[in-house]
Amino acid sequence: MSTNTQALQEHQNSQMVRVKNSGMLSNNNASTPLSDDKEEEMTRSALSTFRLKEEEIEKKKSMVRERVHLQLGRVEEETKRLAVIRQELEALEDPMRKEVSIVRKRVDLVNRDIKSLGQSCLKKEKEYREVLETYNEKNKEKSELLTKLMELVGESEKLRMKKLEELNKNIESLQ
Repeated sequence: MSTNTQALQEHQNSQMVRVKNSGMLSNNNASTPLSDDKEEEMTRSALSTFRLKEEEIEKKKSMVRERVHLQLGRVEEETKRLAVIRQELEALEDPMRKEVSIVRKRVDLVNRDIKSLGQSCLKKEKEYREVLETYNEKNKEKSELLTKLMELVGESEKLRMKKLEELNKNIESLQ
């Protein structure tokens, strides 16, 4: 600000010199000479007008600066609020994402296990059916063999009985 004030004073001094010089020129050129008092009064009024305008400009500048600072303050506050909101949103999303990804990984692992177990189950079911079929066939074969054995035992008994009877007849005939 001190450099602005110094520049303002230098500018005012140069303006005063110009106003004085213009008064002298007009004194030299004019037929009626102006008095020093009037010249000084004109210089003062021009200088005071100039100062008033400079002060007005400075006031407007300071007002604009204040408005800009206020706007910047509001913008900074809004930026901070947005940052807080963004962090809260990210905080809400992160645990859900992590949990979802963990659950998805578990689901994938379980799916793989289910797939392998399903294949194993199908394989075992197929083996079971084959074994059951073989068991049933062997059971049927056993039944058939038992039936045949019973028939053979029955026939064998009949034959033995017949031979016994024949032998008995032979023995009786011999007696």
